[in-house]
Amino acid sequence: MSFWLLHLPVLPIVTPLVAGALMLLLADTSRHARGAISLVSTVAQLAAAIALLAAAGGAAGWPGGVGVYLVGDWAAPFGIVLVVDRLAAVMLTLTSVLGLATLIYALARWDRAGVHFHSLFQFLLMGLNGAFLTGDLFNLFVFFEVLLAASYGLLLHGSGVARVSAGMQYIAVNLVASFLLLISIALIYGVTGTLNMADLALRAGELAGADRMLFEAGAAVLGVAFLVKAGAWPLNFWLVKGYGSAGAPIAAMFSIMTKVGIYALLRIGSLLLPTGAPAAFSLDWMFAAGLATLLFGGLGLLATQQLEKMVGYCVIVSAGTLLTALGMPGVTLTGPALFYLISSVLTTGAFFMLAELIERTRSFGANVLAVTLDAFDLDDPASVNRSDDVVGVAIPAAMAFLGLAFISCALLVTGLPPLSGFVAKLSLLSAAVSAATESAPPLDAWLLVAAVLLSGLAGLIGLGRAGIRVFWASDDRSTPRLRVIEAGPVAVLILLCVGLAAGAGPVSAYLDDAARSLDHPKSYIDAVMSAQTVRAAQGGQ
Repeated sequence: MSFWLLHLPVLPIVTPLVAGALMLLLADTSRHARGAISLVSTVAQLAAAIALLAAAGGAAGWPGGVGVYLVGDWAAPFGIVLVVDRLAAVMLTLTSVLGLATLIYALARWDRAGVHFHSLFQFLLMGLNGAFLTGDLFNLFVFFEVLLAASYGLLLHGSGVARVSAGMQYIAVNLVASFLLLISIALIYGVTGTLNMADLALRAGELAGADRMLFEAGAAVLGVAFLVKAGAWPLNFWLVKGYGSAGAPIAAMFSIMTKVGIYALLRIGSLLLPTGAPAAFSLDWMFAAGLATLLFGGLGLLATQQLEKMVGYCVIVSAGTLLTALGMPGVTLTGPALFYLISSVLTTGAFFMLAELIERTRSFGANVLAVTLDAFDLDDPASVNRSDDVVGVAIPAAMAFLGLAFISCALLVTGLPPLSGFVAKLSLLSAAVSAATESAPPLDAWLLVAAVLLSGLAGLIGLGRAGIRVFWASDDRSTPRLRVIEAGPVAVLILLCVGLAAGAGPVSAYLDDAARSLDHPKSYIDAVMSAQTVRAAQGGQ
């Protein structure tokens, strides 16, 4: 194995760590240098993620499509391991794509609405990448805390009472969830003597009696902690207010954070399923939680009037759809669910940024953005912080762009043709109908179909009403000055959804392979447990 391929899995963690630490050493006046370092770091992470995506697909010769990196050259289960398979590579690529788009958007003005934005942003990327790569529960907790600590600073980035109030609630809820996560890890380690996920899958099946009951209790607490982070009902009361109050690029980046909890449930559940999954990771339990979340999100779309909160409910609908689909037996729906995950993250990320651009068309009033602009003089021509020197020229036909982008996001959220949201939901519904005649309980399959269709109808009604109010029924609208650096990331994310629909065949094939590997975790377990250290490999030669 080449030196590059050997150390490739650690680059998505090391790169943002070094970049974030380096920018802490720069003075506040080195704004352009910080932006350049952050941009280079994010592009490098995207390149590494694409390389890992190809390597996990077999292009680079990883046996079984699983790559293992032994941190400190200590073999599993005693050392820290990073594991890359198709699912992890997909999540890394999605994180980097969304991160690059939101970073470019933030360079227009949001990176100057507070201190250390770029360092916090890189640490957030580090935590996300590490959570998708880690092969043991304790380091999953560590990377969760890294991304949450960075998200606390980013959520409070700027000013305003609404943002601080929502930030305090967000911090309190996630601290409780982290405490539960730590308790569950301690219980599981006390019973099994290991936190390595692959080793845990081997030992869990051997537990019996009181040890098994204690393990089930630890897994139940673990599942609750992941549900909080996934935004599942009734543990998602913090999400809409928190995301709606955050800065636009920050909220857009947060749209993938709920997927970390779903990823953890899917990863650990797939490893424990052959050993008799604990109740907390059983399919019935996940299906019920997802169905309730999906219906709650649909009702929220009908009830709310504010566009930022509507996008927050779109995130909840996305989480509910994924939990419901992944709660169905077999792998029939796993591939389509992953396709839907990619589409929904790109869509909600673009929608959060678009909502802030649309907000500029009306009189500011109590708008959170207006408070931030006023506090930091970002729109004052005499201010050293003004953004015109950075963002470039304004785009023509700004209202036409906003209208087309809004329609595109609405189509993607509701699952109407011809964009990737339609392809994703059609694949999900087709797979659910097929599962109803093969392996899944017919009632569950038809409940999924009904819930997805009803949530799409709710989104169509809510977003249609919002579009009429924003673009047609208001007389106090003004045409905003949209810069290329702001409109570009929104357009790119929407165009990626168009490309996702056009390339649905190859993408679905890759995701179906990822689903099949999750259904047969032996390759993952064997790759981790048999990974040789560099010392052992050199000794064998």
